Amino acid sequence: ISSAQLSSVQLSSAQLSSVKLNSAQFSSAQLSPVYFTSVQISSVQELLVGDWTDGILCSFGMPVIRGSERYSCQVLCMNRKIIMIRPKTCLANDGNYRELRWFTAWKQKDQMVEFQLPPTIADDISQNTVPFGFGFIQFLDTAIAGEMFEELYSSVTPHSQLALNGVEVFMSASGSHHQLRKLDVRMDAFKTATKYRGGVYIYSNQQGCDGGRLYYDGCCCVVMNGDVVAQGSQFSLKDVEVVVAHVNLDAVASLRLSSSSFQEQASSKTTVPSVVAPYKLCRSFHLGKPISHPLKEEIAFGPACWLWDYLRRSGASGFLVPLSGGADSSSVAAIVGCMCQLVVKEIENGNEQVKTDALRIGQYHNGQYPTDSKEFAKRIFCTVFMGTENSSKATRSRSKVLADEIGSWHLDVCIDALISGLLTLFQTLTGKRPRYKVNGGSNAENLGLHNIQARTRMVFAFMLASLMPWVHNKSGFYLVLATSNYDCSSGDLNPIGSINKTDLRAFLRWAAVHLGYPSLAAVEAAPPTGELEPARCDCTQADEKDMGMTYEELSVYGKLRKNYRCGPVSMFQELCFKWGSKLTPSEIGEKVKHFFKYYSINRHKMTSLTPSYYAESYSPEDNRFDLRQFLYNSTWPFQFRKIDELVKEASCKKADLSRLDDRDDKQAGVISNHIGAMGVYENGY
Repeated sequence: ISSAQLSSVQLSSAQLSSVKLNSAQFSSAQLSPVYFTSVQISSVQELLVGDWTDGILCSFGMPVIRGSERYSCQVLCMNRKIIMIRPKTCLANDGNYRELRWFTAWKQKDQMVEFQLPPTIADDISQNTVPFGFGFIQFLDTAIAGEMFEELYSSVTPHSQLALNGVEVFMSASGSHHQLRKLDVRMDAFKTATKYRGGVYIYSNQQGCDGGRLYYDGCCCVVMNGDVVAQGSQFSLKDVEVVVAHVNLDAVASLRLSSSSFQEQASSKTTVPSVVAPYKLCRSFHLGKPISHPLKEEIAFGPACWLWDYLRRSGASGFLVPLSGGADSSSVAAIVGCMCQLVVKEIENGNEQVKTDALRIGQYHNGQYPTDSKEFAKRIFCTVFMGTENSSKATRSRSKVLADEIGSWHLDVCIDALISGLLTLFQTLTGKRPRYKVNGGSNAENLGLHNIQARTRMVFAFMLASLMPWVHNKSGFYLVLATSNYDCSSGDLNPIGSINKTDLRAFLRWAAVHLGYPSLAAVEAAPPTGELEPARCDCTQADEKDMGMTYEELSVYGKLRKNYRCGPVSMFQELCFKWGSKLTPSEIGEKVKHFFKYYSINRHKMTSLTPSYYAESYSPEDNRFDLRQFLYNSTWPFQFRKIDELVKEASCKKADLSRLDDRDDKQAGVISNHIGAMGVYENGY
């Protein structure tokens, strides 16, 4: 990971003289060696021999081997000494994480062991052994402990037990990737951890692209007693960001002493091992304003920072986007435009690293550098409208206007000749020429003609990406950014692959105003269509009509299937409660069957999607975090039969209840009409 965010509480400048381990909590077993790789030994030596740790308690994350086990650890250092090594007790092994591939969890929480350091490190820092295990550091005026991020979300959190043992400061060294709406969840966890039991929570995070689909969004912070004291930026092009907080430890003690239940629990606590360090720590209290980005800003800034980090490290010269004038491709173009704005802003703020990267990628000479986002976009961003006889003047116009607003180098080309050549070749080979459905063709012919246009655009986009820098007498190549309007796999990267259509349209409305691209308002308002068929006055192609479902419905299906792991039956039951007021169980059943039929037919395509920015677990891409099979029986015989049974059962109960209502109405002399289909279903289930 290219960059990191650091959060810290400044310590006093007292020199380290010795670190003592509480003997009552120390294992009497003989010394066990700590093993590091040669690269790790070199890194630790450089950090400890230099003045990096003078006056600051530092936490360095690294793997440590004890015997036959490898642990993910925090190495806590200060004043050129290792105070303790804290192994992780809970490992993340779901979603994007596979920590169990590499590490094992530390399970001995009732004691610490003493490890012998490698001779090279021991000689350089004049320290032979170090405490290893779950515990905390007891300073003269406070106690500090480490807590790994997965442990924060475990059922029995370490900070609860540590707080009862008097720990006031918790250091959380993390690698938490960006996900839409995730920051609020993360901040709520920090606030909750300290609001009721008191304490200072120091959170540091990686920042930048991890070399794959994830973007680590930094946002380091310090939280005290449920309040955010200091916080770093969430989306930044900086390599390193340091946030320093001043905290009042008396406030922690005051909160804990005000709770009788906390004191009662502390009096019967389970003792946690500790390391004694004879130093004093103190600072004053100051509140800062916490950061919280709205959803639309997250969609803009997260992928934009990810794209910039990818671009500067990949050796590419820029991006190319097939810009159709529709919602998807326009969103991608707007995100690249946002990236250009962020780069120019960082240069104006004096960020020399961003300036150096921009000079190299934009190939500036003679002391020139980016001062205008449109000028910078012209150098590193190419858009192309690949029209056909089916394209409308409206989409061509929207594409051109948006490109001008962003500043990209824009091309407008008709690819009918390419498509006609393929059709002529097919006719020569088979003796037949496919027709569109509106011209009397079959569904197979219609779909084949759709695919020819999509795949032709894909091939031509990659040709332009490899040759346009050469055309402009520049070195390098462009990365093709995928948009689903053209072809789901037609790109090197996809910035919007895990963002649902509803959120994307909200982003377009926001970007039209806040990014300065007003044409996006017209893009958002236009009906979604791939323009893959000839337009007729009585028949116009529409994406939602072709899919047999609206994009809003597709978002609901996708979340239920992916996030909540629903199969056909459980999805049907869930949607009966969600949509029961407007649809009958029979209608809902048909919608669920339709979705799962085409989901299973196309499931294998998800294994070959262009790598997309990970924005939320809604993403259909399964390369890293969806390990389900890709071959299903598209008829789902058992599940669909079960849905039919539930629909029939609901209809029978509705009929029975209707007869009861009719009898009661006749007796009362009134007409009862307040019972609906969903009311019957809810009563039955």
